[in-house]
Amino acid sequence: MTFTTTVEHLGHLGDGIAPGPDGTLFVPGALPGETVSGIPDGERLREVRIVTPSPDRIRPPCRHFKSCGGCTLQHATDALLADWKVAIVRQALGAQQLDAPVTMAAVSPPRSRRRAVLAGRRTKKGAIVGLHGRASGTIVEIPDCQLLHPDLVAAIPALQALVLAGASRKGELALALSRSETGVDVAVTGGKPLDAALQVALADIARAHDLARLTWDGDTVVTRRAPAQRFGPAQVVPPAGAFLQATEGGQRALVAQVLRLAEGAKNVVDLFAGCGTFSLPMAATARVHAVEGDATMLAALDRGWRHASGLKPLTTETRDLFRRPLLGGELDAFDLAVIDPPRAGASAQVAELASSAISRIMHVSCNPATFARDARSLADAGFTLGPVAVVDQFRWSPHVELVAELRR
Repeated sequence: MTFTTTVEHLGHLGDGIAPGPDGTLFVPGALPGETVSGIPDGERLREVRIVTPSPDRIRPPCRHFKSCGGCTLQHATDALLADWKVAIVRQALGAQQLDAPVTMAAVSPPRSRRRAVLAGRRTKKGAIVGLHGRASGTIVEIPDCQLLHPDLVAAIPALQALVLAGASRKGELALALSRSETGVDVAVTGGKPLDAALQVALADIARAHDLARLTWDGDTVVTRRAPAQRFGPAQVVPPAGAFLQATEGGQRALVAQVLRLAEGAKNVVDLFAGCGTFSLPMAATARVHAVEGDATMLAALDRGWRHASGLKPLTTETRDLFRRPLLGGELDAFDLAVIDPPRAGASAQVAELASSAISRIMHVSCNPATFARDARSLADAGFTLGPVAVVDQFRWSPHVELVAELRR
């Protein structure tokens, strides 16, 4: 039976939230204030029809939007999405009884994503490469994608050739691409074993399509040009598949926030340092100790520092900060800590920061809920949460990143 209701707000995954006949309904594709109708199915409304559209509803800019699962919110204005992401952060803080000004600092433009993982399969007629459909294992081709940087979209023919050469009949390849200063870096997983014949074929494809580097299930097939990324004054060649900020503009915005808040620091520890996104820019004015669990990422960071000029001393330490966080006594030597943990947050490391004598922390996070949890722990130890800057690198998606200062 058709049911009509009005959407009250957006949920954390981008669905509309509306009252239903038996409780809350999740309404895919709906916006706040819209009157919608459809068939209730448990907690979801199926066969949704927009009866009264919101003034914030727009025509999705990408023709693949209805079928592709890469974006969830192209049907909303930028203003609505900015307000929504700021509200997500405020709600997370409120749930931990924390209060601080929250503002949107930057939004990455369309066609600026410099890294992505596409899927590829062989078909009877050739190969298909793209993103998975919504809640589906089906691969949707995306030749006119409005999210990815044009250089990544232009690499799709190379990916199709890789699928034809190295995918099994029924297997699916994961194709991780990164745009670098010297070309596209491709890391493939899930392919056939890399024997001599396949290695030759893959190297030929990399040359024919001008790929900077090609890696196959962890083995480097060919490096035609080192796929360099710029972190402050340094050039770094990350290991294949290493974490990078999603867009260059998003990285600049995050770094700018950290550098502004870190002004005056002389001795900094960078926790979960990765390949040096923050360590290397900070090394222009401060001594930096970079700590990261992945030794290959730290090696890339160190090489970048050694080949740059004008940077202050930078040391590295390979350490699993989940199992062996830096202890309070070790942290006492620093006047500033920068921490950028994965989505799960860093409870153990935050506990040591709270017990240390350190007085300033710059917290970068991709998960407002775990950030708020960790910020609560620091607040209980005497830290005050300062302004929170939201950086929207993942345009048209529910993902939120932020930078905040905590002072004791």
